[in-house]
Amino acid sequence: MSMSCQHKSAVQADPLSGEYMNGLYGYAMVLTRNHAEAEDLVQETYVRAIPALCRLRPESNIKAWLFKILRNIWLNQLRKRRSDPQMVPADEETGSLDNLVNPGKNSYEIYAGEVERRRVRAAIEELPMESREIILLREFEELSYQEIASLLGCPQGTVMSRLARARSKLRALLADVQ
Repeated sequence: MSMSCQHKSAVQADPLSGEYMNGLYGYAMVLTRNHAEAEDLVQETYVRAIPALCRLRPESNIKAWLFKILRNIWLNQLRKRRSDPQMVPADEETGSLDNLVNPGKNSYEIYAGEVERRRVRAAIEELPMESREIILLREFEELSYQEIASLLGCPQGTVMSRLARARSKLRALLADVQ
């Protein structure tokens, strides 16, 4: 590695220090539905991203780039597994310690919020993979339509129509649950 690449990498290494790790892990969970595989995907993403970081242009969107790396690794793993498919049960998401103590909310608000989060999470899990993925990228990771289009390799209009269909399916699932 050249000296300028080392210096540039050190300057830009901060975005890889963990700022995007939760989002990448959440996306990996949507793709894999398995905690261990999701952790492995995130780790592999960082392993591949760190050496390539010095080649990024200053105006590059690091978040979208990391999501693209993660998705490409996952797609490559899927291709390798095609000859020997594996069935993996979905793990239930465990509660967060952050929800245990929150001085700004009373116990009922905390409980009701957690019930609602679990209900929405369960409804999202019932969506087809394409819908789960697009909901997560737009609503939870707040990627732009253009960033999602680049990540998924499709036109921006396709992203918008897929998102509209995914939201509609999600609304229908949540209406059925009530």
